[in-house]
Amino acid sequence: MPTGDSPPPALISVRVLLFATYADLVGRPSVDVELPGPATVADVVRHLRQSVPGASRLPERPLAAVNQVHAQPNQPVSNGAELALLPPMAGG
Repeated sequence: MPTGDSPPPALISVRVLLFATYADLVGRPSVDVELPGPATVADVVRHLRQSVPGASRLPERPLAAVNQVHAQPNQPVSNGAELALLPPMAGG
Protein backbone atom coordinates (compact mmCIF):
# COMPACT_ATOMS: atom_id res chain seq x y z
CA MET A 1 0.00 0.00 0.00
CA PRO A 2 1.55 3.38 -1.03
CA THR A 3 2.41 5.76 1.77
CA GLY A 4 2.15 8.91 -0.33
CA ASP A 5 5.85 9.57 0.10
CA SER A 6 7.68 9.52 -3.18
CA PRO A 7 11.36 8.68 -3.30
CA PRO A 8 13.72 11.59 -3.88
CA PRO A 9 14.63 12.12 -7.54
CA ALA A 10 17.72 10.29 -8.71
CA LEU A 11 20.79 12.46 -9.13
CA ILE A 12 22.44 12.71 -12.51
CA SER A 13 26.03 13.66 -13.14
CA VAL A 14 26.93 15.97 -16.04
CA ARG A 15 30.33 17.23 -17.14
CA VAL A 16 30.05 20.85 -18.25
CA LEU A 17 32.75 22.07 -20.62
CA LEU A 18 33.37 25.82 -20.64
CA PHE A 19 35.13 27.64 -23.46
CA ALA A 20 36.90 30.99 -23.82
CA THR A 21 35.31 33.74 -21.69
CA TYR A 22 33.02 31.23 -19.93
CA ALA A 23 36.06 29.29 -18.67
CA ASP A 24 37.59 32.60 -17.57
CA LEU A 25 34.46 33.51 -15.56
CA VAL A 26 34.46 30.20 -13.70
CA GLY A 27 38.23 29.87 -13.49
CA ARG A 28 38.44 26.41 -15.05
CA PRO A 29 37.63 24.67 -18.33
CA SER A 30 35.19 22.12 -16.95
CA VAL A 31 32.91 21.47 -13.99
CA ASP A 32 31.26 18.23 -12.91
CA VAL A 33 27.79 18.87 -11.50
CA GLU A 34 25.18 16.65 -9.92
CA LEU A 35 21.53 17.61 -9.97
CA PRO A 36 18.16 15.88 -9.65
CA GLY A 37 16.98 14.13 -12.78
CA PRO A 38 15.33 14.21 -15.13
CA ALA A 39 16.99 17.42 -16.28
CA THR A 40 17.24 19.61 -19.37
CA VAL A 41 20.05 21.81 -20.69
CA ALA A 42 18.33 24.80 -19.03
CA ASP A 43 18.19 22.93 -15.69
CA VAL A 44 21.93 22.20 -15.83
CA VAL A 45 22.75 25.82 -16.71
CA ARG A 46 20.50 27.08 -13.89
CA HIS A 47 22.12 24.68 -11.41
CA LEU A 48 25.60 25.70 -12.57
CA ARG A 49 24.77 29.43 -12.27
CA GLN A 50 23.47 28.93 -8.71
CA SER A 51 26.11 26.58 -7.34
CA VAL A 52 29.50 27.32 -8.94
CA PRO A 53 31.48 30.45 -8.04
CA GLY A 54 31.71 32.83 -11.00
CA ALA A 55 29.06 30.96 -13.00
CA SER A 56 26.29 33.37 -12.01
CA ARG A 57 27.64 35.66 -14.73
CA LEU A 58 27.02 33.06 -17.44
CA PRO A 59 24.03 33.80 -19.67
CA GLU A 60 20.77 32.03 -18.88
CA ARG A 61 20.56 30.61 -22.42
CA PRO A 62 24.08 30.07 -23.77
CA LEU A 63 24.79 28.27 -27.01
CA ALA A 64 25.04 24.62 -25.97
CA ALA A 65 25.91 21.18 -27.25
CA VAL A 66 25.11 17.86 -25.59
CA ASN A 67 27.55 15.10 -26.45
CA GLN A 68 28.88 17.23 -29.33
CA VAL A 69 25.45 17.89 -30.90
CA HIS A 70 23.84 21.37 -30.87
CA ALA A 71 21.12 21.47 -28.19
CA GLN A 72 18.18 23.69 -27.32
CA PRO A 73 17.49 24.67 -23.66
CA ASN A 74 14.59 22.20 -23.39
CA GLN A 75 16.63 19.20 -24.54
CA PRO A 76 16.88 16.42 -21.95
CA VAL A 77 20.31 15.69 -20.49
CA SER A 78 21.04 12.20 -19.22
CA ASN A 79 23.37 10.88 -16.55
CA GLY A 80 26.97 10.93 -17.78
CA ALA A 81 26.31 13.49 -20.52
CA GLU A 82 28.81 16.11 -21.61
CA LEU A 83 27.35 19.62 -21.95
CA ALA A 84 29.49 22.20 -23.75
CA LEU A 85 28.70 25.89 -23.25
CA LEU A 86 30.00 28.06 -26.06
CA PRO A 87 30.27 31.86 -25.97
CA PRO A 88 29.30 33.89 -29.03
CA MET A 89 32.10 34.06 -31.58
CA ALA A 90 32.89 36.49 -34.32
CA GLY A 91 34.77 35.70 -37.47
CA GLY A 92 36.59 37.78 -39.93
